Amino acid sequence: MNKALEGVRILDFSHLLQGPFATQLLGDMGADIIKIERAGAGDMFRGMTFFAKWVGGSESPNFLAWNRNKRSIALNLKSRKVHAIIMDMAEKADVVVQNFRPGVLARLGYGYEDFRAVNPAIIYCSGSGYGEEGPYVERPGQDMLIQGLSGLISNTGRGDQAPVPAGAGLADQIGAMNMV
Repeated sequence: MNKALEGVRILDFSHLLQGPFATQLLGDMGADIIKIERAGAGDMFRGMTFFAKWVGGSESPNFLAWNRNKRSIALNLKSRKVHAIIMDMAEKADVVVQNFRPGVLARLGYGYEDFRAVNPAIIYCSGSGYGEEGPYVERPGQDMLIQGLSGLISNTGRGDQAPVPAGAGLADQIGAMNMV
């Protein structure tokens, strides 16, 4: 049986939870996901785990939880040689997904206009904590920060104690579903 997004190729520049969850869902629907990670370190979740528990002794359950259905390559995005390789990949891609702060990838030569120059039909999906403009645009937008700013964190726990974050990354997961 064919899946809804079979034949769609996505270049995934995302990291941590929001973007990787979005591309994982797109992969579940049949898209071909190529995850582009930082050379040397990879996605930050590769080095994070809970209670020092690793899968098979060396793999992060956090990374595995949000990155199924993907192929991965680690590249130095500042390299001009790598830039040419990625633009070659973009010619055959349908979608680019990223969740850096606005402007970060564009400064490296991977903004919408850069991709559009090699593939006018490409879709460029950006997930950020506070949108593309406004007073908080330069702030980091991780889930717990959004929970605090939105007031969600004050709705959990006990009234006579410090606020307690929700037990799941709700802001990141809802943001990911909106990206999809």
